[in-house]
This record gives sequence, C-alpha cells and structure tokens, in this order.
Amino acid sequence: MKKKAKSDIKTDGIVFSTDPSFSFAHEQTSLETLPEAQQKLKIKLDTKQRAGKAVTLIQGFTGKNEDLEQLGKKLKNFCGSGGSVKDEEVIVQGDHRDKILQWLHKNGYTKASKL
Repeated sequence: MKKKAKSDIKTDGIVFSTDPSFSFAHEQTSLETLPEAQQKLKIKLDTKQRAGKAVTLIQGFTGKNEDLEQLGKKLKNFCGSGGSVKDEEVIVQGDHRDKILQWLHKNGYTKASKL
C-alpha cells in the first residue's frame, strides 16, 4: 500500500471555508529575541506525567525559536544530560536547577530565578 503524502500546509483545524478568497497563508510574526539581561527565565522542577522522573523546566524565554533551541542545546551540554525544547520551554532531564541557575547568571541572564 502507498502511504499518503503529508501536505506542507498546516490548516490549524480548518476543514472548509465559504469565503472564495480564503487561503491558508499564515501571518508571520517575527519576534525579536530580548538581550540576555532582560530575559525573565524561571527554573523549576517537574515530575508530572513523567513516570516519577524529574526534569528541570526553563520557562519565560522571549524571542525566536532558533535562539531558544541554541539555549537548550547549551544547557543540555553543560549539564551532561538529555532533554528537548517544546512549547516554548527547555526541558533538561534530571534535577539541575542550581547548576542551570549558576550557568545562566554567568552568561548574562541576570533575571533568571528558581521557583
């Protein structure tokens, strides 16, 4: 059997429109990344829906997704741990709150805080 080809266009749940001039063109919002000193990052420990495993969440980043991906990669490398960047937050496996807070302060994120 052939697999169905996935469309490159995301419809955001729209199935049908009566507007003859309707198109799926999405608005591009270019969010500028704030400087490190203005970022209000929050660091917290989370175990909900993770089978009891602890992860460190870094939330509150304002800026482009590429910059958040780079920050996540740097933090995961520094902690020597796995993780991901999802839903505008960095997830680092394990309890690394103190370590991440020190790294963020050292690298100019002065408004970062632990919850």
